[in-house]
Amino acid sequence: MSEDFLTLNDMLKLSGIAQTGGQAKLLIQGGEVRVNGEVETRRKRKLKQGDVVEVHGEEYLLELEELVEDNDYDDASLDD
Repeated sequence: MSEDFLTLNDMLKLSGIAQTGGQAKLLIQGGEVRVNGEVETRRKRKLKQGDVVEVHGEEYLLELEELVEDNDYDDASLDD
């Protein structure tokens, strides 16, 4: 079973906190980002379900959706 995670850099971009990867990098390396109350300067920090990211006094709770593979198709429908 693989563990679900999202990197800090990607979280900042996907959430719209940072418009670009460069902006996310500056926020992180500038010490402006906290994860679970601790300053985090690693862009590739793996965030897990329930982690709290704080930027400029705003807190964001990480909620990951489960990735489900769609293997429920009718094999017979593929035959001509």
